Amino acid sequence: MSTPPFLILPRCARALRVPTARGEFAALRAEPAGAVRGTALLVPGFTGSKEDFIALLEPLAAAGYRVTAVDQRGQYESGGPDDPAAYAVDALGADVRALSAVLAEGDAPLHLLGHSFGGQVAREAVLAAAADGPLPWSSLTLMSTGPASIEPAEAERTKLLIGVLPSMSLEEIWQVLQQMEQQAEQTGGDRARRPAPEVAEFLHRRWVANVPQALATTGAHLIAAPDRVAELAATAAALPALVLSGVRDYAWPVPEQTRMAERLGARRVVIEDAGHSPNAERPEATAEALLAFWG
Repeated sequence: MSTPPFLILPRCARALRVPTARGEFAALRAEPAGAVRGTALLVPGFTGSKEDFIALLEPLAAAGYRVTAVDQRGQYESGGPDDPAAYAVDALGADVRALSAVLAEGDAPLHLLGHSFGGQVAREAVLAAAADGPLPWSSLTLMSTGPASIEPAEAERTKLLIGVLPSMSLEEIWQVLQQMEQQAEQTGGDRARRPAPEVAEFLHRRWVANVPQALATTGAHLIAAPDRVAELAATAAALPALVLSGVRDYAWPVPEQTRMAERLGARRVVIEDAGHSPNAERPEATAEALLAFWG
């Protein structure tokens, strides 16, 4: 999961709920002090939340962008029903389209970014919108996401999670995860990578706030996700795209992400010293890359 570097909102940002035709979504929104150059919608990944983008809010707003980061349905503060259909990737893509319809402002550019699983949700939204007419977005950024299913070792871990969800509470699973981390530290893990106490408490609170059915359904998608890159390249050829990642990634190999960018004819950026979450690990460099692309 992504670990935000801090939790205190910058002065330019506030927490809110965004009403749409498909319900309300918890969000963080940053407003520029001057003229608005464009709007951005940031969609988090599996087990993530809007806070994964907290370190991007201030630099993006300072450059003139109105930025909204959301919790997807079933994540943290958005909540959701105990219905698998609500968390199918096409349903979550419809949520992104509904959010985009609310956030769009006249002729101002609207930029869509999806991180990890959120990238595949964003892709689904674009494919569905392309079938209905002109796209509402000015660009698409796929961050630390891949063309199809996750890497086999990560898929096995996700299968384990799905397997215990019917018999264990999220609190019980959390305690097991903490024990595994402690054992890893005792056998040579890096204690320096522990988050600050307030961030650790947030990660716990966020985990137990997930809707278990959302974890089960979205996890199953990640294990067996189809490759829809060719469809995206064909139906959204006029949509500028960026594929951005760190230099290492446990979910999709970095070379696989590079090949995806080539198939899409997309711009490719690799953030040095970053892993699966460059938005949280190297936010300054990530913001710089996004601003260069959006501009």
